[in-house]
Amino acid sequence: MSNETKSGQAEAAEPGDRLVRIGGIVFFVGAIATLVTFMPMFLGTEPFPSFAYAVCMLMGVGFVIAAAGVLRSISVQRRQARAAGAGAE
Repeated sequence: MSNETKSGQAEAAEPGDRLVRIGGIVFFVGAIATLVTFMPMFLGTEPFPSFAYAVCMLMGVGFVIAAAGVLRSISVQRRQARAAGAGAE
């Protein structure tokens, strides 16, 4: 159980964690923008300009950033596993 952290001790950030967090934030901003741009349709008001709809594309951008972080984390963990396996032989 050496990989468990004691209470109050912060976990060490793994490679790719920052990309996943940033991707989540960007995705969340895009999701909020999507909800906001659909509000005029339900309220019967004037639609927003095209720029507002372009901000909705941040959902996809955030997803790609987070996926890149996950792939980076997988890559680093595989490299570490190979190095540990090679060192044991």
